[in-house]
Amino acid sequence: MSLLVPFDGSVLARKALERASTFGDLLEEELVALTVIPDDEDYARDRGWISEGEPFDPEAIASGMQRRVEDVAPEATFRVERVTSDEPTATATTNVVREIRRFAGELGASVVFIGSENAGSVISPQSSVGSPVANDHRYDVYVVRHSESEAGDVEDVDSVRS
Repeated sequence: MSLLVPFDGSVLARKALERASTFGDLLEEELVALTVIPDDEDYARDRGWISEGEPFDPEAIASGMQRRVEDVAPEATFRVERVTSDEPTATATTNVVREIRRFAGELGASVVFIGSENAGSVISPQSSVGSPVANDHRYDVYVVRHSESEAGDVEDVDSVRS
């Protein structure tokens, strides 16, 4: 089994990767960091992957994400997946969620570590991948809600799904 961290370079994704790295060491499980890059320039800009006026270059984004993963968890296997907007009604976020869930199933992930301020909330923003990924019953979920260690920043999968 493996530990999976969907990684978008955010502060909470880095914290989730740190926590997963610690768990991976203790449990002697493979750690995989996954970056999903949709073919959506606005999605990349909204996440700070590219700045205004900078060209959309998925290869450069992937290289930058890999460096960030290596800085936090050099032992992690880095994977990047590209998704396209095949379905006209699907948002880039929906496509990213689908790919994370597909990849987690293919990997046989035992736990998915999500850095999200709102995974499991009653109301979820449309741009969050946290809640939809947390709803998959094939794996347990470890939610990192704060970048600093605080009491109550972790919920088990049952509380996320309630």
